Amino acid sequence: MDREALRMVCSPQFWRMAVLWAISLLHSYFLVFLRGRAAATPGRRRPRPGAGRRPICVVTGATSGLGRAAAAALAREGYHVVLAGRSTQLLYETVQQIRKQQPDVRLEAFQLDLASYKSIKKFGTSLKQWIQETSSEPAIQLLINNAGILAKSHRVTEDGLDEMIQTNYIGPFVLTSILLPLLKNSSIPSRVVNLTSFTHRCVSGIDVSEDALRGMKFSPCSVGKSYPLASTYEYTKLCILMFSYELHRQLHMSSAVSVIAADPGVVETKIMRELPKCLSWFAFSVLRFLNLLQEPDTGVGSILDAALAPPEESGKYFFGGKGRMIRSSRLSYDMEIAKKLWAESWAVFKDLQLREGDFGNG
Repeated sequence: MDREALRMVCSPQFWRMAVLWAISLLHSYFLVFLRGRAAATPGRRRPRPGAGRRPICVVTGATSGLGRAAAAALAREGYHVVLAGRSTQLLYETVQQIRKQQPDVRLEAFQLDLASYKSIKKFGTSLKQWIQETSSEPAIQLLINNAGILAKSHRVTEDGLDEMIQTNYIGPFVLTSILLPLLKNSSIPSRVVNLTSFTHRCVSGIDVSEDALRGMKFSPCSVGKSYPLASTYEYTKLCILMFSYELHRQLHMSSAVSVIAADPGVVETKIMRELPKCLSWFAFSVLRFLNLLQEPDTGVGSILDAALAPPEESGKYFFGGKGRMIRSSRLSYDMEIAKKLWAESWAVFKDLQLREGDFGNG
């Protein structure tokens, strides 16, 4: 074991992941067990395209893991899939790999970095222009907010935010807000699917102030210790879950846009790529031995369930595939905190717009 791995093993954050995350995962499966057959949905619906065209789906983080699996699966279901990712080279390779397996699919690729407001704004503009040139309806039918990272250190983005918080929550919040008019324009029911995690159950209290959302209270300077990577990750996953519920409450009575949270459980992806390889290998080995580790093609089940569920399932929490719906943590349903989170998130969004001199959106 190298020095970095040994240092991490001795840190509270490592044991938080090893113990609390394991308990949260088992708690989720226990809730599935308690619900039994009642946890299953009526089944998936196939997308209903408009005349002469396929419904458009946007998938973030589409170049690996669950994102790539979701893009391939939704293309197979009949969507015209827009793959969004940071690397143009990986986007090209992913598109070629999917087309090799499914020659008849419809795919497009756009560069997108959720840790950059400029990139999100550019993506939104490029997507709208592409839709205007190729579609008779200025709309999209499905947005999958899949991209996420587990950063081992506090890194400040060009926007002045903590990189993990911006990538996992603020970025998806901004992207969804920018694309919401396109979702509302759809002539058929449209949907937002936000990927969350069972790790949100580890959060017992949440600070949704603007400083917290910027990551100031999670930086080493603030806590006087090493970067709390596990706590920050849990925080972002609770935030996007609460955002899902609040967005559902705001939309379900006034539009045909539904919102569902999807939790795949544990999937063997590159989410742990910043951690020492020996530790991530050991964690995956233990989870595989316990039959709790899924391959992306299996783990994508919860995303497909959420994407293809009937509109009346809006506001629900899908866990682990097989059409299973369970309750998330008690804290995640706190409406007062969710409203404050919404307001503070908008304050961060507005500040990003002002920095760019962008006064036309939102």
